Amino acid sequence: MNESGLAIRHLWTIVCGAIQLVRRDSGLYLSIVIYTLAGLVFLHAIGADDRTAYSIYFGRWTLLNCLILPAFAILIDLILIVRRFGPRRRLAAKRIFSTTRLAYAFSGLSLLMALMIFQGTFTSVKNGMPVWQDGFPFDVAQANIDAFLHFGTDPWRWLYAVAENDSVRAAIEWNYNVFWFLLNFGALFFVATSPMVASVRTRYLACFMAVWIVVGNVLAALFLSAGPAFYGSVTGDVARFGEQLAFLAHGAASRNSAVSYQQYLWTLHEARQTGFGSGISAFPSVHVGLAMLNALFLREFNRYLGALAFVYVAFVAASSVYLAWHYAIDGYVSAIVTLIVYVVARKLIPADSRPVAAMQTATINRPEAAVAAF
Repeated sequence: MNESGLAIRHLWTIVCGAIQLVRRDSGLYLSIVIYTLAGLVFLHAIGADDRTAYSIYFGRWTLLNCLILPAFAILIDLILIVRRFGPRRRLAAKRIFSTTRLAYAFSGLSLLMALMIFQGTFTSVKNGMPVWQDGFPFDVAQANIDAFLHFGTDPWRWLYAVAENDSVRAAIEWNYNVFWFLLNFGALFFVATSPMVASVRTRYLACFMAVWIVVGNVLAALFLSAGPAFYGSVTGDVARFGEQLAFLAHGAASRNSAVSYQQYLWTLHEARQTGFGSGISAFPSVHVGLAMLNALFLREFNRYLGALAFVYVAFVAASSVYLAWHYAIDGYVSAIVTLIVYVVARKLIPADSRPVAAMQTATINRPEAAVAAF
C-alpha cells in the first residue's frame, strides 16, 4: 500500500476510534441534554428567560479548549520527545501520535464543546436563583453559624490576624482567579482527551458535572446566600465585613482583584443582566468542590501528590474566606458533598477496563469491523 493509502487508512482508524469513544460518552451527552432542558424549564417557570448565558461562553470556551490547551498539550508532547534519545524517542513519538491518542483527543474535544453548553446552563440557572428566592435570604444565618463554629468570631478575622498583607493578598488573588482555573480546567481537558487516565474518564467527568449541579445549583438555590462581599448590600449591615472589604479594596486596581470582580458581578445582578461567569451565590463553594474532586482522583494515582492536593484544597477554602467570596462553612459543606459524590460514583460507575489497545488493533486490522459496531 502506498503512503497516501496508509495515511487514509490511519485517518480512518482515528475517526472510527473517536466515534467509538463518543458512543461510550453517550450517557454524559444525555446528562448534558437533560440538565440543559431542566435549566430552561426552571428559568421559564420563574419568569427569568432573559437570564440565559449560552452565547457568552462560545468564544472563550472554544479558544481555551480548541486552541490554548491543545497547543499546551502539543508543546508538552514535543518536549517529551526531544528529551528522549534513539529508539526511545521514536517510541515516544509513536505513542504520542498513535491512533488511540488522537481518537481520544478528537472525542474529548467533542465532549468539551458539549460541556460549553453545560457551563452555559450552569450560569443561566445561577443567574435565575435570586429571582426564584427573591433575593439572598440565608446570609445572616450562614454568617452566624460561621461565627459560632469559629469560637464566636467571623473566620476572616482569624486569617487577617496572621496574614493581613498586600503581598499575601495579591498572591491569594492570583491563585484564586488564575491558577485555580488553570488547574481545574487543565485537569478537565487532560482527562477528556488523554488515554492515560481512560479507566477513570467517565467517572471523573460524571463527578465533574455532578459537583457543578449539586453544589453550584441545587444546594446553592435551596440555601441561597450572596457571601461576605455582598453582605452589606443584601442585609443592610455594612459593618460586619466592612474592615475586610476595605483591606481588599487596596488591590482594586490590580489585574486579578477580587473586589473588581465582585463589583462586576453586583453590577450585573442589579441590572438583571448576564455576563461571563455571572451569577452570585456563596453556599456551597464550587471552587472548593472542584479542588476537592481533583484531590480525590489524584490520590488514586499517587498518594503523595494526593496529599499535596488536599493541602491545596485547604488553601483554596481559606482563600475563599480571605477574599470575602465565601463563609467558611461554604467550603466545609462543599468538601463533604463532593466526597459523597465521589464515593457514590465509585460504587455506581465502574472503571473502564476495556483496553485502549483493543480499539486500536481492531480498527487497524479491520476498520470495517469497528464501523459495524456503530
